[in-house]
Parts: sequence; C-alpha cells; structure tokens
Amino acid sequence: MAAALWTPDPAAVDASQLTAFTHFAEQKTGFTFHNYDALHAWSIDDPGTFWSFVWDFTDLQASAKGAQSVVDLALFPGAKWFPDARLNFAENLLAERSDKTALVSLLETGDRREVSYRELYEQTAAIASRLRQLNLQPGERVAGWLPNVPETCVAMLAASSLGGVWSSCSPDFGAPGALDRFGQIAPRVLFACDGYYYAGKAIDIRDKVREVAAQVPAVETIVWVPLLEDSFTLRDGEVMWQEWLLEPAETLQFTQLPFDHPLYILYSSGTTGKPKCIVHGQGGTLLQHKKEHQLHLNINADDTLFFFTTCGWMMWNWLVSALASRCTVVLYDGSPFHPSPATMFDICDQEDITVFGISAKFLSGTQKEGVRPVASHQLDHMRMLISTGSPLTQEGFQYVYQDIKPNCHLVSMSGGTDLISCFMIGNPNLPVYEGELQSPGLGMAVEIWDEHGQPITAGKGELVCTKAFPCSPVGFWNDPDDAQYRAAYFERFPNIWVHGDYAEHTKHGGYIIHGRSDAVLNPGGVRIGTAEIYRQVEQFDAVVDAVCVGQEWQGDVRVVLFVVMRDGQTLTDGLSNEIKLRIRTFASPRHTPAKIIAVNDIPRTMSGKIAELAVRDLIHGRPVKNTSALANPEALEGFRDLAELARDI
Repeated sequence: MAAALWTPDPAAVDASQLTAFTHFAEQKTGFTFHNYDALHAWSIDDPGTFWSFVWDFTDLQASAKGAQSVVDLALFPGAKWFPDARLNFAENLLAERSDKTALVSLLETGDRREVSYRELYEQTAAIASRLRQLNLQPGERVAGWLPNVPETCVAMLAASSLGGVWSSCSPDFGAPGALDRFGQIAPRVLFACDGYYYAGKAIDIRDKVREVAAQVPAVETIVWVPLLEDSFTLRDGEVMWQEWLLEPAETLQFTQLPFDHPLYILYSSGTTGKPKCIVHGQGGTLLQHKKEHQLHLNINADDTLFFFTTCGWMMWNWLVSALASRCTVVLYDGSPFHPSPATMFDICDQEDITVFGISAKFLSGTQKEGVRPVASHQLDHMRMLISTGSPLTQEGFQYVYQDIKPNCHLVSMSGGTDLISCFMIGNPNLPVYEGELQSPGLGMAVEIWDEHGQPITAGKGELVCTKAFPCSPVGFWNDPDDAQYRAAYFERFPNIWVHGDYAEHTKHGGYIIHGRSDAVLNPGGVRIGTAEIYRQVEQFDAVVDAVCVGQEWQGDVRVVLFVVMRDGQTLTDGLSNEIKLRIRTFASPRHTPAKIIAVNDIPRTMSGKIAELAVRDLIHGRPVKNTSALANPEALEGFRDLAELARDI
C-alpha cells in the first residue's frame, strides 16, 4: 500500500470540527462512529437526521426550522428538504457585525482594500435600500457583470436579503456569451463594471455592457461599479455605485424565505448549445457550504481563505459563503501570473493565507515555470492547499509536497456547477494519498457504476449519486416540467444522478477522477479517461497545453493528441516519439496517440476547462454549437481541415 504524503497530527484530529461533529452525532443518536466510513454510511442511511444535525451544529440562522427535515426522500429529483423552514441566505453571511476584516480585495494593479464585517453589513443595507425602492420582489433576478471585488459580494447580499435571485458572469465574457445567459433570465437590475485589469492591460467593457442591456428588455437599471480611472457620462437608466452607496439606508431587513427559494442561477458551460440555467436554493446552498467549510476543511473565524476564481465560476459562490463561518475572505482579480508566475504565492505570504485555493491547471503552470515556493516563500500560515477545476495528477501531488509546502493538507476536490459544491472533498482527520481525492462528502451517496448500472468497488466507471441531497438544483430556469433537468442527470439511470465523471474508487476509501465520461476515448472498445493521457504529457517541459480526443477512423476510434509548444520549441518526430513512449509505458498501449499534432492554442470554457467536445465535433466536421461559451473561440480555427487527420500516418 502506498505511503501517505500527509498525515494529520493526532492533536489536530482531536480538535477538528469534524471530530466535534462526530461526538455531537454520537451523543444525539447513541451510536458510536469508529471511523469516517461509519460516519459517512450513517449520513447517507439517515440523511434527514444527518442534515438536521448539520443545521444545528453549524448554527444556521433561521426564523423557523420546522419539524420535518425531508419529505419524499425516495424521489430524486423531487425530495423536499426542510419544507417548513424560513431563512435568509444573506442574514447568515452577515451574522458577524464586528470590525473584524470580512474581505480583503486585491487587484493585479496592486490596489488593496479591506472591508470589515460591520462595513459589509452597512454597505449591503445601503444597496438593499435602493433595490427596495425599485420594488424588487422575491424571485426577481439581479445580475452582475463584474470582477471579483467587494462590490460584487455586496450586490449579491443585497439582492439575496430581499429574496432576489443573483446571477453573475465575469467581465471577460463576450457580449454573445453574456446575452446567452442574461437574455434567458431577464434581470431587472444589472450591476456592471466599466472595465477590468488583466495581464497588465486595462480593458474597457462599457460598450458591450450597454449592447447586451439594450437586447434584454427586462433590464431597467444599470449600476456602474467603476474600476478604470476615467469618468464617463451616464445615460438614462444608469447610476453610479457610489450614488447608491452614499444615500441614507433603511434598516436592513432579511426577508424570510422557504428553504428552496431560488438564490443563484448558474450556467452550464454552454459548448453544446445555449447554456442551461441551473437554479440553486437558499437553504441547500447554505447548508452544504457550511458543511464543507466547517466539517471538511475545518474553516473557522481564525482562518484567512483565498481562492483564485472569477465571478463566472461556481467557486466564487462557494468562496463567498465562507463569510457564514466568520473567517476573512481574500478576493483577487486579474491574471494569476501577473506580474510573475509566483504572484499567487506572494499574496499567500502577504496576507497570511491559511487556506489557499487554486486550480489544478494553475499548479501545472507554475510547475512548468519552475516556481518553487518551498525555496522562495515563507508560507508559514498556510495549513491547507485546495485544488479543483480538473483532476490533479499524481505529479501535481508530488509538486505540492516537494516544491510548495511539505507539511500542508492538500485537498483535491471535485463536484461542479450542477451542485454548487463537491461530491468528493477533503478530510482533516485522514491521510492524503498521491493522486487521490480523500473522501466522499458527508451526506453524499456517491458510487461508481459500470455501463450496466451495477455498482463496482474496483475499476473505472460512471460517478453517480444514489440518494437525494439538499444542494441539488431546485430546477432549471424556464423548465416548468423539469424535462431539461431530468435529461441532464437522470435519463440514463432512473432516480440516480449521473454526474458525467469517469472515476474510480480507491483502496484507501478515496477517489480518482479520470476525466469527463462524455469525453472518454474508446479505441478498440476500451474506455480511456483523457486525464490519464494529460498526466503523462505534463511531464514534457516543451509542451505547455494539450487536448486529447477520439477520431472516428476506419470503423474504430483512434486517439489524437493536440499539443501547444512552448515559445521557441517545435514538435519534432523525436519529441513526438518520446511522448508516445511515455504514454505507452506509464499508461498503456491503448492510451498511446495515433497522431500528435501541434496547434497554436487549446480552446477552453470561461471557467478554464478544456473544451474536448468542441474539438471532437470540429475534427469530424460537425458544427460547434455555441462558440460564445469559449474564452478563446479563435483557438478552434487551428483544428479545422487538418490534412494530418485524413492520413493513416
């Protein structure tokens, strides 16, 4: 059995909130949970009691909890959680009212601001007062086209305090991408920045904001959040943020709402058509995030939490929820590699970050750039490093422990926009093993199934969830009979959530994600996860990015690997053969690409995920249905009509 890369200190295990919750549950039930597996098994066998205990243990604020935890549990979808509860999401995030720092805001320009919990409450009251004057009603939409700055948090909290439904995208979205999203949900109010900074450039977005607002008739008011250093003339229906902020505010009143009242609208990647509008509820989002933050990551009021994200990725929603645990949240907007590849680690030292979150793609990038914080930075306060967004390779695990910090808790976690949280997540009481996500989340009945719908304990298969959970979507927008919702997750196996990940359960009780199951390669009828190929390609410094797809060829499927070369490097026959040999040796002959082709760029979604399906469609001559969902749609041109794909060799 492989040795653990990290093992928690016994004293830390005794003091963790997960241990405290375990004792709490034991006292309440009379059971004894000898290990995490036993606790997890109980949490999915008796989910109503489990989630009720999480509510009480994390001190969720509500005007009513109700006697019932769940109704119609056997219906998935269809179960109703805490049907008699009344609560408000924003009230929970603003429970702290002291001068303790709530938010630290950093821009790549060097701009730094602090906002205390008291100031956050007061600013939310001011903006909520203006929204109330507009007669914003519960269920009406408020949108943000904003960077990751305090104003975005305040606008969301203000809307939520009144029962408004918040939806956001980042300012790097093009006008078609924003219109695909906001055009579907018809927001009454649009909070938008005049521009943003990225990689040393100031980028003005005023024209595209006005262009989109003009095409969404529901938008009555644009509230401008200025970041650029130039003034401009307001038009009818426009107002400056400062004007709303500085007017006398009414008392902040938190509208008490049902547990399933819509809180957020998030969006699928949209690479196969218009993005699906996924609606998440007030109570389910709050309860799940408090569970993850406090029980799985041991976050408390002494922590300083950072996660590099934009407002177009669900990790922003997840990050902001940590205010309910009364910690300090650090926001950053700009390029993570500006002015240097070590910038994020500079921030970690500067702000005494204790919980540091980043994407697996970022870690791969800093590793290739030779960044070694273990030699260049202190990182004295960092106790945990979180990685998500795509599978973290075994080499990525090694990089963290060898070159970043040997004695930190590395949490590789996986879930998604669909559940605004995680299926697999960290565990402060268990070891970390190379390449493995530590544990299934409490209350999440995850299994690995084969193609026949049978659970398997060894080997790779579909990641499924077999029981309802509170943070599943309350529905899709404009999907009254839940047809889209059911088709997205429940069409393959009735009453079973099929997540779309190709995964495996490990002997340590953890999981490995091998990529998206809809992008799984199938040469010779053998299913192969693309993550297994990317892991080997990442070992070549000359290659900075890659995408792997299956090409239909002579009645079978052959593996085709596209690579982006580092500046000054070329794809020679010798390098191509080296890559193939490594994949053959460390993965399998089946994984070995039939062809390796150099391209200039790899298309990615707005949240940074490789757009494998778009590339696959393009090389087969099929249309890519929604290029506006891509951060760099121009990259697709490099895959069009490639002569190499028409040849055997």
